Amino acid sequence: MALDIAEIPEVARHQISEGLDFYFEEGTRIAELAPPVIVTCARGTSHCAATYFKYLVETGLGLPVASIGPSISSVYGARMRLPGSVCITVSQSGASPDLVAMQACAIAGGAKSLAVVNQTESPVARDAERAIPILAGPERAVAATKTFIASLIALCGLYAGMSGSRELAESLQQLPDALAKTWDSDWSSAFDQFAGVGHLFVISRGVGLAIAQEAALKLKEMCGVHAEGISSAEILHGPVALADDGMPVLAFVPDDAGQRAVLESVQILEQGGASVICVGNGLERSPFLPVPQSSHPAFTPICQIACFYGFAEALAGRLGANPDTHHRLSKVTRTI
Repeated sequence: MALDIAEIPEVARHQISEGLDFYFEEGTRIAELAPPVIVTCARGTSHCAATYFKYLVETGLGLPVASIGPSISSVYGARMRLPGSVCITVSQSGASPDLVAMQACAIAGGAKSLAVVNQTESPVARDAERAIPILAGPERAVAATKTFIASLIALCGLYAGMSGSRELAESLQQLPDALAKTWDSDWSSAFDQFAGVGHLFVISRGVGLAIAQEAALKLKEMCGVHAEGISSAEILHGPVALADDGMPVLAFVPDDAGQRAVLESVQILEQGGASVICVGNGLERSPFLPVPQSSHPAFTPICQIACFYGFAEALAGRLGANPDTHHRLSKVTRTI
């Protein structure tokens, strides 16, 4: 896993060099279709990537993006009515039968289909009308890291094309340099706070929510820590009752309009007794974990999760866990 994480900056550089124009063109094509809605189909880490795309598109274009559970087709055999829509399936392996079934269901229901995959010779890519590669190369570890970030970059490039923003696409060129600085971000102060932790919340808003969900997933599968990734607004609708007596909360603070809302929730959580660590820069509070400065608010979550990956890999070692082996996890998860 450490090797995969170390490759992230160069993977991003290669991906942007070789794939960005293609992502932008595909996004332009989707915009020309003028779909009334976009639906996404994904599982696990890829579902987190789809959430990132959802908030980019909904906040930037006002176009609804809905996640459809693959079991709608694979388990329940339902038919979908999706005329004029676009179905985007996000998958690193492109091999899970439920994703294949849901994509086929969407196509049968009238949707145009696009696969965002690392394995272009996969069933999902083969069956889609169009496919775009995330160009991450082979990933050694069971837990996805570089393929997640590559998925975010591809989806951001897709959104840039949908919005017609050459400026955003050009800004992506600077992202690999920021990612190369993630190793310089010292998060060692957080090790003690996470030692011996059984449960914690991971919170954010907007595009940052995808990162909170992904970080929570990695804490489970890499470190054996139960973590819940949740909106900083949603946590106040009940789960806040658990956040007392020093319970850890990791808050990914965005650089966009969601920042104030996240920090307001942080204040409420701290007043209730939770122990909150914020991830971000320029925050008028302590403690916070630093991240490299990015050229656009949409890239801040990408830098945040890259920093988190290095921290989580080191944390796993301190907790006596091996992030590279787990007898109940496999690189390709096949569900129905």
